[in-house]
Amino acid sequence: MRYPGRAPLGPVDLVVEPGEILAVIGPSGAGKSTALRLLAGLERPAQGAAAVADPRHLAFVFQAPTLMPWADALANVALPLELAGVDRGEARRRALAALVAVGLGDRPDARPRQLSGGMAMRVSLARALVTEPRLLLLDEPFAALDSVTRRRLIEDLHRLWAARAPRPAIVFVTHDVEEAVYLAGRSVVLDAATGRVASEHQHPGSLPRPPGWRAEPAFRTAVERLADALADAMPGSGVDA
Repeated sequence: MRYPGRAPLGPVDLVVEPGEILAVIGPSGAGKSTALRLLAGLERPAQGAAAVADPRHLAFVFQAPTLMPWADALANVALPLELAGVDRGEARRRALAALVAVGLGDRPDARPRQLSGGMAMRVSLARALVTEPRLLLLDEPFAALDSVTRRRLIEDLHRLWAARAPRPAIVFVTHDVEEAVYLAGRSVVLDAATGRVASEHQHPGSLPRPPGWRAEPAFRTAVERLADALADAMPGSGVDA
């Protein structure tokens, strides 16, 4: 990608496997959100190609919930189905099931202003999952939430991912190395200066994570390794990209 006033970003060579959870981490400006927009087809690369098997089976969750303020939770979740031509009654039935799955089955009539930040993000996640995507893209959706709510949503995301057959691939952007190691099976670190993949890390353990896994030595070791790799990718680190 080329932007006025800065060096090009990339090239990036990245393959996301079916059912994989991949974290994209890096300093601000390294191109993390750009990579997601390329995968979603929202931008076109200056060179090369970004492709998914079927764009109709892709969903995107942005940093903010981006809900329609005049519509209730049920209507917000049903929207992508109705836009795809699904019968309104069927769309509402599937939307309610999605709200139940994210723990908001008792709030279908709530407007966005009546929801906490965590609840609004749950509605946004339900709206993404209601289409049963094969690729789910998350652009720091938990960044503005408190730590307790973040942990609960991460656990919910693992639960929802594990319950799907087939499981969707998930690519998410984060600045939080603990979040990356806990949520993903693999992380890639983008270099600040070039936007290229500076390093790649396979995380130990199985997904979803078992109770208490954050206290395990393997988790702490993986976090420290990823933190060191992120520090090396920061501006002025002296690392040869």
